Amino acid sequence: MGADNTVDISPITADLIRQRTEQLRAHIAHTPSIPLSSHLIRQVMGGGHVALKLECFQHTGTFKARGALSNAMSITEADKKAGITAASAGNHAIAAAWAARVTGLSAKVVMQDNANPFRIARAEAEGAEVILRGPGAPTFAEAERLSTEEGRTFIHPFEGVNTALGTAGVGYEFISDMPDLDAVVVSVGGGGLISGIAAAVKLHKPGCMVFGVEPTGADSMSRSLVAGQPVTLDKVETIADSLGPPMALPLGHALCAAYVDDMVRVTDDQICAGMVALQHEAKLAVEPAAGAAMAGLLGPLRKSLQGKRVGVVVCGANIDAATYQAQLLRGMDHYSALMKT
Repeated sequence: MGADNTVDISPITADLIRQRTEQLRAHIAHTPSIPLSSHLIRQVMGGGHVALKLECFQHTGTFKARGALSNAMSITEADKKAGITAASAGNHAIAAAWAARVTGLSAKVVMQDNANPFRIARAEAEGAEVILRGPGAPTFAEAERLSTEEGRTFIHPFEGVNTALGTAGVGYEFISDMPDLDAVVVSVGGGGLISGIAAAVKLHKPGCMVFGVEPTGADSMSRSLVAGQPVTLDKVETIADSLGPPMALPLGHALCAAYVDDMVRVTDDQICAGMVALQHEAKLAVEPAAGAAMAGLLGPLRKSLQGKRVGVVVCGANIDAATYQAQLLRGMDHYSALMKT
C-alpha cells in the first residue's frame, strides 16, 4: 500500500511502541503466541506453519483493553476527576469500562440499543454506567454530550495515537515471541487494531508482510486505501458487529496506507467457517471478528501464503453461547468445503 502523506504518522515510532507496551505491562496481559498444531491446516497451507496470537485471552476478552488503557493512562490529572465516556456496540465499551476501573476513573459508556445483552452486562459488570442509544450517530452524539456537558474524556473506539500505541503491543509481542514469521493476518473493523500491529511489525521487522481481512459488507478500509482517503460506507451488513464501523478515519488510514501490504474481503459464511476452523483445529471459541482472520488465511490469502510461516491474530471472544452455536452451525458446510478445495 502506498503511504498517505496527508497525515503525520511520525508519533508512532519503534521506541514509543516498546515504551508504551512496557508502560501498560502492569495491567495488560502478554497474551500467548502459540503454534497451531493442526495437520489439516498445515496440509491446506501447503506445508506452511501457522501461529496464533491469543488476544482472546486479554482482559475484557479482546484486544480493545490495550487501546482503552493506553488512552485512560494518558489523561491529565486535571481531567481525571470528570472520568471518561465511550461509544460502542460492545467490545470497546467493555474495555473502556475496565480501563476506567483500573485507573480509578468514573465511566459512562454509551452503547447501541441493539447491542448484544451479553456485552451490555459485561460493561456494567466492570462498573460503568451504561446508556443505550440508537445505532450509529445517536450513540456517538450522546457520548459527545457527556464529554461537553460533564467534561468526560472521550475514548475513541479505534482512532488516535494513544490507541495505535496501545494496539501496537499486539504486533510487538507477536514478532518478539515468533521472530521467524513471514506474514501476519489481522481482522479489520475501524482499523484501530491493524494500524497499531502493522506499525509495530514493519518498524521492527520490515520484511514481515501484514494483511488485513474485512467483511464484504463492511469494507471501509479496503475502499479507503483504493480511494487514497478515508471513506464512509452508506450501510454495513455483517454478522461481525465488532468489524462494523462504517468508516475509516485519518490516522488509521494513514498507518494502513504506510504499513499494510494488502487487504482482502470475506463473506459472512466464510467468517462462520473461520470460527469453525478455530474451534475444530485450535479448540477456541471465538467471536466472528476473530473468525474473519482465519477465514482470510484459508480463503483469499491461501494461495499467496502457501508454505509460509503465518501469524493469525485471534482478536476476541466476546460471544454468548446461543449466538456462537448458531454461527458454528452456519459455518459447518462452508468449513468442510473450504478444507477440501
